[in-house]
Amino acid sequence: MGARILCVAEKPSIAKAVANHLGGSVPARNVPGLAWLKNYEFEYSFDPPWGRCNVVMTSVAGHLIKTEFDSRYRSWNSCNPAELFDAGLTKFVEGDNKAIAKNIETQARYCSKLFIWTDCDREGEYIGAEIRDVARKIKPGIEVMRAKFSNIERAHIIQAARRPIPLDEKQANAVAARIELDLRTGSSFTRLQTQSLKPIIDHVQDVGIISYGSCQFPTLGFVVDRYFRVKNFKPETFWSIKVMHKKDGVNVNFHWQRVHLFDRMVVVVLYERCLQTKTAKVTKMQRKPTSKWKPLPLTTVELQKMGSRFLRMDSQRVMKVAEELYQKGWISYPRTETDQFDRGMDLKAIIQRQTQDGTWGPFAQGLLSGSFNQPRSGRNNDQAHPPIHPVNYVTRDRLNDDEKRVYEFVVRRFLACCSEDAKGESTTVEVDYGGEDFHATGLIVLQRNYLDVYPYDKWESSQQLPPFTVGETFLPTEAKVTEGKTTPPGYLTEPELIALMDANGIGTDATMAEHIAKIKERAYVMTRPRGSGGATMDGVTDGDDEALGRGTRGGRGGRGRGRGGRGGATLGVRGRTTGVEELIPTTLGVALMEGYNTIGFETSLSKPFLRKEMELKLKAICAGTATKNDVVQESLEQYRAVFARTNQQMGMLKAAVRRYVLGENG
Repeated sequence: MGARILCVAEKPSIAKAVANHLGGSVPARNVPGLAWLKNYEFEYSFDPPWGRCNVVMTSVAGHLIKTEFDSRYRSWNSCNPAELFDAGLTKFVEGDNKAIAKNIETQARYCSKLFIWTDCDREGEYIGAEIRDVARKIKPGIEVMRAKFSNIERAHIIQAARRPIPLDEKQANAVAARIELDLRTGSSFTRLQTQSLKPIIDHVQDVGIISYGSCQFPTLGFVVDRYFRVKNFKPETFWSIKVMHKKDGVNVNFHWQRVHLFDRMVVVVLYERCLQTKTAKVTKMQRKPTSKWKPLPLTTVELQKMGSRFLRMDSQRVMKVAEELYQKGWISYPRTETDQFDRGMDLKAIIQRQTQDGTWGPFAQGLLSGSFNQPRSGRNNDQAHPPIHPVNYVTRDRLNDDEKRVYEFVVRRFLACCSEDAKGESTTVEVDYGGEDFHATGLIVLQRNYLDVYPYDKWESSQQLPPFTVGETFLPTEAKVTEGKTTPPGYLTEPELIALMDANGIGTDATMAEHIAKIKERAYVMTRPRGSGGATMDGVTDGDDEALGRGTRGGRGGRGRGRGGRGGATLGVRGRTTGVEELIPTTLGVALMEGYNTIGFETSLSKPFLRKEMELKLKAICAGTATKNDVVQESLEQYRAVFARTNQQMGMLKAAVRRYVLGENG
């Protein structure tokens, strides 16, 4: 018999699935200290040079090692918060992880190779490095490799077992840099804020700690910025010219090319010129084929946005459910930036598995019968995972309600990607009336194609326009000046917030939902069903109390990968609703953002610039163009300067808190 190999997965469910794929129905062996921790022992023939080996498969449960300040700095009053930028750090194993680490050490003692099966992303690479470090404490010379996989289908797992790759040290170093930076900046600013601001508002609001996070604050900043755009909106009156002509029994509404103007007298002059001309002349009549493009393959960011918009759950819940579907083997790995399928993927085999479904099965069969069309390719490829797609078919009775909705969306999105664009015919009529251009459009949907399986997109036929000929003249049935008012933007919704975070480099596709959840948990932001109050068609109701939430302390969920809490204050209806929810900042959330903006706009912690620069530096570590130490030191210097300025001008933050939270003026 060959070598003995220790395989370690990131989660117990993955360990069980991999063991059963490689070793058959492998019995689980209990591990002392933790009821849920199991070891699986079996034999497996790897490709050369490993050959036939004895395998022990086990798991961790996310991060194994904690990074913290040396003990003398952990007490809140042990030092000046500024000292945390340079304070010594220590790494240790705590709680349940002690039993997990002991199990790895015990097994590694008898193994010559360590085969890591953590998720194939930056965080998974770091967790793999943690597992390696624990094993090497007992077995310094143990050989370390990792499996590359994006779903837990048997064929995919076997392929990963036969093609091990090295751990990516650069990605692990990027995460190590991020952990240190988040710890130092988060702790220093949180202690400073809490010690300085909490005494001011403790008698009116139980805020616990007033925490800071380098991703949470720019996320909150987007919400507050939109709040003030709504609050400060002043409606303006505009005027337009409306032209309608009835032909062949059809009322054709022509739209003014200028849309509208804000000067009533100018519009009246132009309108009178139209009336003096009396007749309108057709300058263009065009019928042409048109299409509505099918969606791009599904990425994590798109899943979160679409989930928030259509699936009646917030982005954090969407990701948690997707993670569960992945661990059960129903969908591929749900954390990916890639929106293009590799040409070598057998997409028809994936479609074939969906033909048995009673709802979308006939559509899937139609794709296999000749309607299949290669998916569009987007611009992104993280070189790690394919777009999110179904891996196996599962009947609805095996899923809970949330799983059903997410699974159905993933399947329908995949089938839509493999279909054809919707086809139609557009008609455009342009007319000249008194020197002003007007136009009317019509649409006939001829072939729905992907729309038949993808109800999340809408494309409907409009009223068919009657025939016009170029040069034709007619006396409009109706022409008049209309008056309207500009309306404010809506408060920010979660899909819009995710798009802003993505565009500004705040967080990664895997962490955006956590940052949004965190600002809710900290009671910096509340949610309510869109349209429940605040903004109106003519502007915004007076008074901060109408829109600003005056929340109490929210629940605190853990960061753990997909195991975070769902705490947080809400306004109106909380949690799942039938419509999109809007995000409203609390008085404390507004006070923090306004205070930091007053201190320094360019380097304000409410803006995305500092964090975006940090994310770019982390990517440089992954690319090998920067080192962990250099990135940590450069970023700390930037945040240290902001910290010093904040400390010197704390009076501005205090004034903002008194103004917004306590309602004091001056």
